[in-house]
Parts: sequence; C-alpha cells; structure tokens
Amino acid sequence: MTPRLFQRTASAVLVVLITVSVLFPLAWMAIAGFKGRNEVLRSPFQFFPDMWRFDNYVDIARDPEFTRAMGVTFAGALIFTALSLVVNSLAAYAFARLEFRGKRFWWVYCVMPMFIPMMAILLTSFMVVTKLGMLNTMAVLIIPGVASGAQMFFIRQFYLGFPVAVEEAAMIDGASRWQIFLKLFLPQSAAPFVVMGIASYLAFWNAYVWPILTITDPNLTQIMQFLGTFRSARGNDWGMLMAGSTLASLPTILLLLVFQRFIVNGVRISGIK
Repeated sequence: MTPRLFQRTASAVLVVLITVSVLFPLAWMAIAGFKGRNEVLRSPFQFFPDMWRFDNYVDIARDPEFTRAMGVTFAGALIFTALSLVVNSLAAYAFARLEFRGKRFWWVYCVMPMFIPMMAILLTSFMVVTKLGMLNTMAVLIIPGVASGAQMFFIRQFYLGFPVAVEEAAMIDGASRWQIFLKLFLPQSAAPFVVMGIASYLAFWNAYVWPILTITDPNLTQIMQFLGTFRSARGNDWGMLMAGSTLASLPTILLLLVFQRFIVNGVRISGIK
C-alpha cells in the first residue's frame, strides 16, 4: 500500500468513526422512543425494541403541555436570536470602527464575562431579576442574555477585516455611520450572523437551569424544563421521554443542516479555526 493510499484510507476510517460516534446517540434516542416504559434501560442492552411502539411519538405529540412548551420556546428563541444579533452587531461595529473615549476599557469590560462561569453569577442574577419583578415573564428568559461578549468578539473579528477604503469612500460620498453599517456592513454579515444566530438559538433552546429558577407559570414552561420534570410528573416512562427528546431535537438538527455552509464560512472568515 502506497503512503498516499494509506493516508486516504486512514482519513476515511477516521471520518467513519467520528460520524458513527456522533450519530449513534441520536439514533439510539430516536429508536428508544419506540420502546416500552421499562424497555429502554433493560439489561442486557438491546438497541432495537422487541415491538415498535409508534404510540409514544403520537401521544407526546398530542400532549398539549408538550406542544405548548415547544411553541413558547421556539417563539422565545426567535426573539432572543433577533435581539442578540441586533445588540451585539451594533456593539461589534462600534468597537471595530469607532474611536471614543475609554474604548479599550469598555472593550475589556464587555468581553470579560466570557471568562466568568454562569454558575458563579447565577444567584446574583436571580436576585436582580427578582427585584425587577421579572419572574414568570418572557423578559426574564430573553433580556439577561441578549448582550454577549463572545458574540461581540466574533462579529468584531469579521468587521475588522472589512476594507477600510470602502468605508472611507462611503463617508466621502456623505454616508453617515448608521448608513454605512446598514448598507455596507450588514449585507456582508450573513455568514457570522448565521453562526451567532444559531449559537443564540441553541443557548435559548437548551437552557434548563435558568428557566427552572425563574419560571413556574405552566404557560411559559420551556421545552427543556418540561423534559427535565417529565419523569417526576409522568413516572418512569422512558420510551415517551425519549420520543419527546427526539422531537425536541428536530428543530435544532434542521437548522444545522440548512445553514451548515454558512457555519463553515463564518468560522473561516472570522479567523477562528
């Protein structure tokens, strides 16, 4: 076997192993949704069910609490994503292109939360939203996480690579800073916006601890909150829980499949390998 052929074979084997390791948990979860109440954790392990139970998926899809949690979470994720992109892109443009007093200090101040674990400020954040009367509202799920140091940093890296000559030409023609951002920077920001938009969507969709602390209203229950309390509320029906988890993961999987090209481009042009 030639070195070139060996390299190609090794690369193919590595790709197959990585693909299997990524897809196996998803496949197991989806197939476990067809198993009975006590069949999922049965010993010895059995990948496929003895009898395929489609009623797990049907019952969970017809559950009004599940569908309401999916709808509320999806609506909140869309609002959260839109606000995150607006706030963080404007901040990124300011730090990338504008000169103002204390710029270095404020830049450090904005990105420093990237290095602080969420759990370290969880209690103080809860006390703040409690004092503001934000508990059991969509605002408590959306507003605290809109500004993100990581997103500012990511989008700023893209804006720093934008040709200065184009911006200067627009200013000579009489364009304001606001017009430059809307007509020059914004149309070119599709790739980083998709990457950061999906990150915002996933952060909201997968949130569990914060909704558990701040939401007790059944009408505002988030999907991960619903699945997290499913066992205690419905008993150890693992088959239906796996079915619900599979349905809850579908929107995220579809988003990643649709926007995968933009994700790769966004990572490349932002200089993050």
